[in-house]
Amino acid sequence: MTQKQSFEKLKTFIEGKIIGQQKLVNRLLLALLADGHMLVEGAPGLAKTRAIQVLSEAVEGDFHRIQFTPDLLPADITGTEIFQPQEGSFQFQKGPLFHNLILADEINRAPAKVQSALLEAMAEHQITVSGTTHKLPEPFMVMATQNPIEQEGTYHLPEAQLDRFLMHVVVGYPDLEAEQAILRLNRSETLKSIQHEEDIPEKIISVHDILEARKDVMKLYMADNVEQYLLQLVMASRQPEAYSNDLKGVIAFGGSPRATLALDRCARAHAWLEGKDYVGPDDIQAIAHDVLRHRILLSFEAEAEGYTTDKIIDTLLSLVAVP
Repeated sequence: MTQKQSFEKLKTFIEGKIIGQQKLVNRLLLALLADGHMLVEGAPGLAKTRAIQVLSEAVEGDFHRIQFTPDLLPADITGTEIFQPQEGSFQFQKGPLFHNLILADEINRAPAKVQSALLEAMAEHQITVSGTTHKLPEPFMVMATQNPIEQEGTYHLPEAQLDRFLMHVVVGYPDLEAEQAILRLNRSETLKSIQHEEDIPEKIISVHDILEARKDVMKLYMADNVEQYLLQLVMASRQPEAYSNDLKGVIAFGGSPRATLALDRCARAHAWLEGKDYVGPDDIQAIAHDVLRHRILLSFEAEAEGYTTDKIIDTLLSLVAVP
């Protein structure tokens, strides 16, 4: 079985468990292929937590869920030095970050110092405790969730941390047919649980398959004019007035070079999942919102006038010439 066939099988498995959230499933696979992390925002009950759990069932590696709370400490996630009286020395005890797939549930409920403890882990795939650097397992992926409707007891995520996320995905409610399918799936799973007939799925995809697929993704052909289109899109977020006078003063900060790298990796992964052997402008457009949504900061005046980041990205996509 080729790597592409393995990912197709993985996608089919997840979509059988996560109904009505095809975009979320697609973005999970993109993050896995592009070696990045995801921030998922949506109302409670939209399968955000379930999605990463289902992924962990089918991917070789281990999974850990961290429930972020206001009293969480950095050492609670990174690990700490524990004194061993028998040996008269300190020994490092690994924290929950030492797993392949991490669910950072309700990440905005923890204070900034805990959120910042994730920065090194997400960017460098390592953590440093007491001057000693510890490598994290590969592959390593963090999927963080946040609830947009309940802000009491939450903390704003620092921009430096937001930029570490490859994508910021917003999920919405399923339609009527999907809701009915969810209801029936839940009944079936509940009945199996009562009868102790729960299935233990086999691992569909190995670490080797993931790493080899990542190599294929990075080798995908991208024409020079498509690469220029990608670059111009990011540049337009920094200097929007060069494309339209209406956008003057609307954007306070545009996409950083990390946005360029993220667009490139995600567009390649999107094309690869679509079965293409090249990257086209449509692949860049398909993932532009999720990659740029958290990297473009609007000015105070723009927010007061009712602008949103998604609307600005729509405008930039309409202004930048497509090759």
